[in-house]
This record gives sequence, structure tokens and C-alpha cells, in this order.
Amino acid sequence: MAIDPRDEIVEHLPSLRAFARSLTRNPSSADDLVQDTVVKAWSNIDKFQAGTNMRAWLFTILRNTFYSARRKQKREVADIDGELTAQLSEKPAHDGRLAMKDFATAFAELPDEQREALLLVGASGFAYEEAADMCGCAVGTIKSRVNRARTRLTEMLDLKEDEALELTDAATVAVVSGKPAA
Repeated sequence: MAIDPRDEIVEHLPSLRAFARSLTRNPSSADDLVQDTVVKAWSNIDKFQAGTNMRAWLFTILRNTFYSARRKQKREVADIDGELTAQLSEKPAHDGRLAMKDFATAFAELPDEQREALLLVGASGFAYEEAADMCGCAVGTIKSRVNRARTRLTEMLDLKEDEALELTDAATVAVVSGKPAA
């Protein structure tokens, strides 16, 4: 009756653990490394050639697993307090779409002259003087329309003075904030 090579794995656990401890210098990490090795050996037992040295095969798996993990660790950044991870997070896109929908509804309710002034000065980036020439009115009139439109949008969107409108569209942000679109 043929012996299952899986049965032989158990015999080599003490020597695998000793080898793992010499590589990791940490009992807990060594145990994890041995466990990873056994899982890999077990799942790839069909690649083991019967009649060859099981101990050497297991040690090779353990060694390769150890060095692969070390290479991976060199590319990883320690982020114990989660500070770096917090910087990488991204606000869900659907929030921006919902805010954009609210903005579009509010923007459509503005009088035509105010919408036009906001589009020219905020979204398109024209100077007040240029917008006034295009609309055929005084610069003060354009400034007033833009100011009234921004104030009205802020009220309709229920924004506080220091609260930013989080939108995905830079031109829309420029319309509301008064800062040029990026």
C-alpha cells in the first residue's frame, strides 16, 4: 500500500519550525511561516515527486515563502495609526452626483440674468469687465448678479458660510465659490 506524502509533512514540523525561527527571529512569525508552508505544500502535493526528499521540498517552500514576504514588506508602508490610509480614502462618487443633482435643480431656479452671469464669470472664467461687455450692461450690474446668484444658491443648497459644496465638477465649484475653475 502506497504511503500518502501528506502523512510525511507532520514528521518535519519541528525542523520546519526551527528553520523558520532562525529566519524570522520571532516565534509568532515563525509559526505563521510554518503554517503558510504547510498550506502551500498541502495544496500543491500533486507537484511533489514521490521518492524525492520531502524535507528538502518543504524547506524550499518555507524559504521561498519567507523571501517573498520580505520582498513584499519592502514595498509596503507601515501605517500603524491609519494616518496614511485616511489620506488615500476617496469619497464615494454617488455623493458628488447627488450634490450635483441638487445644484442643477437650484441653478435652474435662478433668474436667467443671474445664471448667465454665473456661467460667464464662474464657470467660463471671464473677468467681470468681459462679462459686462458680452451682456451689454455695467460691470457693477454683473458683480451684483453674480453675488445675488451665489447667495441664492447658498440658501437653496442650505450651505453654511464656511461649508464647501462637494461636487465632482470643477466648473460648478467655481460658479458657487467664486474661485476660477481648475
